[in-house]
Amino acid sequence: MSAASSSGSGGALINDVLTDDMLRAVLARLGPEAERDAFGLVCRRWLRIQSSDRRRLRARAGPAMLRRLAARFSGIRELDLSQSPSRSFYPGVVDNDLDVVAGGFRNLRVLALQNCKGITDVGMVKIGERLSSLQSLDVSHCRKLTDKGLKAVALGCENLRKLVIAGCRLITDNLLTALSKSCLHLEDLGAAGCNNITDAGISGLADGCRKMRSLDISKCNKVGDAGVCRFAEASSSSLVSLKLLDCNKVTDKSIHALANFCHNLETLVIGGCHDITDESIKALSLACCSSLKCLRMDWCLKITDSSLRSLFSNCKLLVAIDVGCCDQITDAAFQDMNTNGFQSELRLLKVSSCIGLTVAGVSNVIESCKALEHLDVRSCPQVTRQICEQAGLQFPGSCKVNFEGSLSESDPSVDIFF
Repeated sequence: MSAASSSGSGGALINDVLTDDMLRAVLARLGPEAERDAFGLVCRRWLRIQSSDRRRLRARAGPAMLRRLAARFSGIRELDLSQSPSRSFYPGVVDNDLDVVAGGFRNLRVLALQNCKGITDVGMVKIGERLSSLQSLDVSHCRKLTDKGLKAVALGCENLRKLVIAGCRLITDNLLTALSKSCLHLEDLGAAGCNNITDAGISGLADGCRKMRSLDISKCNKVGDAGVCRFAEASSSSLVSLKLLDCNKVTDKSIHALANFCHNLETLVIGGCHDITDESIKALSLACCSSLKCLRMDWCLKITDSSLRSLFSNCKLLVAIDVGCCDQITDAAFQDMNTNGFQSELRLLKVSSCIGLTVAGVSNVIESCKALEHLDVRSCPQVTRQICEQAGLQFPGSCKVNFEGSLSESDPSVDIFF
């Protein structure tokens, strides 16, 4: 029965009784997206209300279709025009599309354009000039973008809270300087793989953006202690996540700075930082004992058992640790975990290629970590599936144990921690 039909003999029509606000209240109580879409199929009036109240949209369209979408969904706040990395042969959204987006979706707060390889600075300038309300922009792997286009965004979008430019290799320190001058509310910068960024850029960013909660400069191999230390000091009260994967110029000096200033740090990625030692990790475990949850330090070859003992002893909130390829790790790292009956909240432990680890160490882990969900023991010659079965090890029922496979393989269920 349509919304305009009578509910019975002599009954009132639904559309005569319910106001637009009442219908919006009904729409607000619908959960799954399918239910909300079905609401709009009842009649034109209900479609209009459903369209005007929609806040999120994911599309794959050219300028003509984008114009129609903008006219229909006038209240859109979040627009996702990203494309899959596997479609490398297709440029995705181009500058003409962004011209329509900038003119048609004037209430936009979040814009995602990952892997849209056809975008250039011309399109970014349009966004900066006309979407002043934008708060989040993801242009990761849009490889034609340079400082020019994104500086226009920084200048025009002063309320920007999040910017992801991972894989934009033409970006330099000049953009970070522009962000520090214009985007004082910036909280999250993802710049992994932007290897033209240097200590000067990170220091400049720290000078203006004092509310930073998350910074990812993984594989920015021109960044070292000078930039990280300055950033740690400037973001001392707000920083919760710092990712420095393969930043091989980072040493103990940076970790000591984090320990001195950033006592709210929850996630730290320092994998591949070969010069970090137990001394700074112990300091960090004491300073961030009430906050640290996820720590990745695979390929930190100077890390030994004493670092893990300190972390397990002090950081009771730890849920994920990666010490893969740290070949000085042995069973001794886990022998004190069950002291005084303490039960760890650890959900992920990666100890791949830790050749000194045996089933005795793994036994201590599973005895003390009842919440364990992922255990990676690939390339541990003394912890194979057969050896564990012969030893009678009983892993938690919810725990996925990875015995085999290439160390280069990525598991999305694990990656969420780091």
